[in-house]
Amino acid sequence: MDRLCIHSITNKPWRLDTLIDKYSVSGVPALTVWEDAIKDMGAKKAGDMLAKSGLDIVSYARGGFFPDLNKAKREENIDKNKRMLEDASILGAPLMVLVCGADPGQSLQQSRDQIRSGIEAILPTAADVGVKLAIEPLHPMYADTRSAINTLSIANDMAEYFHSEWIGVAIDVYHLWWDPQLKEQIQRCGKSGNLLAFHICDWNVPTEDLLLDRELMGRGCIPVKEISRWVDEAGFKGFREVEIFSNRYWNSDQDIFLRDIIAAYNEIYDKS
Repeated sequence: MDRLCIHSITNKPWRLDTLIDKYSVSGVPALTVWEDAIKDMGAKKAGDMLAKSGLDIVSYARGGFFPDLNKAKREENIDKNKRMLEDASILGAPLMVLVCGADPGQSLQQSRDQIRSGIEAILPTAADVGVKLAIEPLHPMYADTRSAINTLSIANDMAEYFHSEWIGVAIDVYHLWWDPQLKEQIQRCGKSGNLLAFHICDWNVPTEDLLLDRELMGRGCIPVKEISRWVDEAGFKGFREVEIFSNRYWNSDQDIFLRDIIAAYNEIYDKS
């Protein structure tokens, strides 16, 4: 349990104050805060609340979405990422996750070039506020609009291009479990010092919604335990972050869901 983190969006129906109370009582030591969880109160109030909670704040989600055919829109996206970095610092989050974006009106390479330019533009702000950036590669099914970074290899290339202590990679089993080069790319990520975050859930079978039907660890087809071992062997000692988007679970009793999350986590890691 000392490495368990839950993303606020996993228990989306709960407000931030409720999340803090429920996680604290249940022995969950850490959370990752999503932007929607603080939109009604702002970063300052949320940061004060989190500081008093005693919970570890693992990261802030989610920046990115750099590519756009319109130059003015790209500049607007960069400005938003800079503001989000400032909010992350106020929240006490040492890391901001980047879902990098894509524009279907241009090639993937053009989108990747714009992602590189976008990251380059916000890196000085990241260093100034002391918040690292984690590039999260997304499953190829999201290559149209959500991300042109679709394999861990591409994410490693991007992170290594900058050669900066302020940029690295977030590994999410949901997006990467299918990749035949996954173990080797995790090792590469570890050797370069770029392995900054690790997200877990499972792939529901059959999947009814490719975005909003993730499953509890151990109830799908992702070898979560094996991938976790590769990540640990690569030198990662941080939190294992439960990130589940699921209309099915969001519409259920959140207290029961939280108990099930903890039980599924312990079933995998108590015997690791």
